[in-house]
Amino acid sequence: MNDSSAGKAFELPIRVYIEDTDAGGIVFHAKYLHYMERARTEWVRSQGVGLRAGLEHNISYVVQKMNLHFRAPAKLDDQLLVTAELKEASRVWMGFRQRVFGAEDRRLLCEADVRVACIALDTGKPRRLPENMQQILKNFI
Repeated sequence: MNDSSAGKAFELPIRVYIEDTDAGGIVFHAKYLHYMERARTEWVRSQGVGLRAGLEHNISYVVQKMNLHFRAPAKLDDQLLVTAELKEASRVWMGFRQRVFGAEDRRLLCEADVRVACIALDTGKPRRLPENMQQILKNFI
């Protein structure tokens, strides 16, 4: 894991386990979403923001939109590198570019543009990003 700085993608190493694959040992397509979710969560954590604290303040984050492109398969026991790079933001959402690479050869396996919206946990309606998150975003955009 690395600490992300402005203009640099956060990187999270992940290994492919049997539970991630189909009967042929190839990563099931939905698992890439799990990997990307983990990388975004760890990016937030690396910025000093606790997601549990947000829940206590009626704040949650949901994927609003995602565009995914599968390029090559990952397989059982592969070492992967999953990135999360903040590309844009508004008062209520964050836009990430995410990629999954083979860790050894940096071969691009999957990439996505992901928009994550901030919502009020009790109503599910959009709400402003918390002040601490807005400050963090200013450092990246």
